[in-house]
Amino acid sequence: MKFLVDHQLPPALARFIATQGHQAEHVRDLGLMEADDTVIWEHANVRGLVIVSKDEDFTFLAGVRGGSGKLVWVRIGNCRRRALLEAFRVQLPRIVSELETGSQIVELR
Repeated sequence: MKFLVDHQLPPALARFIATQGHQAEHVRDLGLMEADDTVIWEHANVRGLVIVSKDEDFTFLAGVRGGSGKLVWVRIGNCRRRALLEAFRVQLPRIVSELETGSQIVELR
């Protein structure tokens, strides 16, 4: 699976996801740090990337009728990077499974 990590989350998360056997990039690495959410959404959709974000605005973009984009909506509060990576380590298999079986939005709590 291919992921695009949004700007509120650390680049270390993209690197961690990549160590788990997936492709992952951070918006910073693509020159999209200042891009509008719709630009990031379109970039991800065209390339078949799943957006990983804390930004609730992406849930509205995902809810557009006929949309094909996918989102991992990170709902855990502010925490240290280590805690964030641990949450992904534990829940990434579930996240991937739900995305592969058709879920458009998967929440990480």
